[in-house]
Amino acid sequence: MLRGRATVPLLLALAGCNQQQSALVPFGEEAAVLRHLTVVMVAGAVVIALALAALMAWAVRAPEGRLGLRGGERLILVAGGVLPTVLLLGLLAYSLPAMRPRAVAPADLRIAVTGEQFWWRVQYEPAGAAPVTSANEIRIPVGRTVLLHLEGRDVVHSFWIPGLAGKTDMIPGRRNVMAVRATRAGLFRGQCTEFCGLSHALMAFDVVAMPAAEFDRWLAAERQPAVAPAGAGKALFLANGCGGCHAIRGTGAAGAIGPDLSHLGGRTTIAAGMLRPTEANIAAFVRHPERFKPGVRMPAFPQMSEAEARAIARYLKGLK
Repeated sequence: MLRGRATVPLLLALAGCNQQQSALVPFGEEAAVLRHLTVVMVAGAVVIALALAALMAWAVRAPEGRLGLRGGERLILVAGGVLPTVLLLGLLAYSLPAMRPRAVAPADLRIAVTGEQFWWRVQYEPAGAAPVTSANEIRIPVGRTVLLHLEGRDVVHSFWIPGLAGKTDMIPGRRNVMAVRATRAGLFRGQCTEFCGLSHALMAFDVVAMPAAEFDRWLAAERQPAVAPAGAGKALFLANGCGGCHAIRGTGAAGAIGPDLSHLGGRTTIAAGMLRPTEANIAAFVRHPERFKPGVRMPAFPQMSEAEARAIARYLKGLK
């Protein structure tokens, strides 16, 4: 029994050790407010629990007849009604200002994120410029307000970056919005938190918070067509019909069914946060995506030779 009790605080301490995906280690203003409110609410709950425990202990040890009928009624009214009501109303009043949405200016960056089985479509929409499409990775500038447009394409998903802000559902046919602001640079992680199919647990993404000037340079470079590396990979990519589902800016591949692969080599992961973008991983996923993501809609290419898959992988990895 003692071992089980000791496990709870140990698990809480270990949760705080996760620097990339933890609400206890915020890198956004909204998540910092949520953590603060959690501490305040837990402290209020502890005060009520301790007061109740003290009252129970006093009641058990008090001699018979110590408390009369009228005294007991007053105690129940004050300790059981008035004091908890005042405390809870105080906590509510304290938390209400945190519920105000962050103000968003017309010049602030918009990022449209669409959840699909089992990946993320990402489109950056800067004010006064053409949108830039990416996938399975979100980059945001530190110190600037960003408005996220969140929507589901096929089934209900839920978007959560624990260190940045709270969870928001992504519902087909409905656009939810969430305004956020990152406070420090780094590599973090988000996750789908609504069961959406066989590979729900394998639907993650990396979040890269960048200094504002560095983000501007990255977005400008992302808008340009990727420079294709030498080799037969590009021809094999197009010959196998990959361009029917995927787009690569500056080529004949203009599909919109699957993730945009422009600048794939510059991303931190592939397969929605599941694999590092190594040549071997890309080649293996191209040939047998179902081995990594059960229920994935991308068709397998078992007829493709290992050499051909490697050539396509070198091409995709070189798109930076």
